[in-house]
Amino acid sequence: KPAPAKPLRSYSTRTEDDETQNASRKKEKVILPKRILASLPAHENIYTVPNILTFSRLVAAPIIGYLILHEQNVAALSLFIYAGATDLADGWIARKWNLQTVVGTVIDPMADKTLMTVLTISLAMQGAMPCMRARFFPYDQLADWHVTVPLALLILGRDILLSLAAVYYRYISLPPPKTLARYWDFSLPSAEVHPTGISKVNTALQLGLIGWTMGTMAVGGDLGWWGPDGALKAMWYLVGTTTVWSGASYIYTKDAVKILTSRKAR
Repeated sequence: KPAPAKPLRSYSTRTEDDETQNASRKKEKVILPKRILASLPAHENIYTVPNILTFSRLVAAPIIGYLILHEQNVAALSLFIYAGATDLADGWIARKWNLQTVVGTVIDPMADKTLMTVLTISLAMQGAMPCMRARFFPYDQLADWHVTVPLALLILGRDILLSLAAVYYRYISLPPPKTLARYWDFSLPSAEVHPTGISKVNTALQLGLIGWTMGTMAVGGDLGWWGPDGALKAMWYLVGTTTVWSGASYIYTKDAVKILTSRKAR
């Protein structure tokens, strides 16, 4: 009888060198992404409800200023109330549903500063804030356009200095390559801003002063003790004091600005 046939053996066409190369490639697939993630900050989702509300407040600021300059006081006050409501809602929603983002810590104070800057200038130009009038231009044809406001200068000066500081910290904290596109890519977190306690109080008082002033313009007439000769005047001095105090707090408070490492950014 013929001998039983032996089972066929399957031979691999790969050599030992091929197996070694494939094994090294698998290792590279695991190691390379970790190496890249360690050097570059991760992107975060910036399209959240709190950030959208904050951005809407940022857009509303120039519209309110336009309405004030054209004496549409009721419409301006209504839009200002909306801006104040979003300022309260965005933080509450972010904390309630864990939607905090690094970019939110930047654009939220940016929206507040933009709103305060636009409204301060608009109200000062309308003569609705304490002012010492001086000509902006020496030319006779521009003699009707003049305003120098001590309280407004304090508010604007503080916000300009803080804005310049934010630009500086964004630049030094951004990992290389430092390109213009990466600089304005807010999904790349590099620094985190923590408002100081007195800064939050100052923002609330400033918004209260602006709302109070816009309310007097919308109502019109003599408000008596609540007008510029009574409580409103005392509010001017209080806001001036907290404005200087809050600006100085960012200098002596260590945790006001934190530069993030790549691990913290992720």
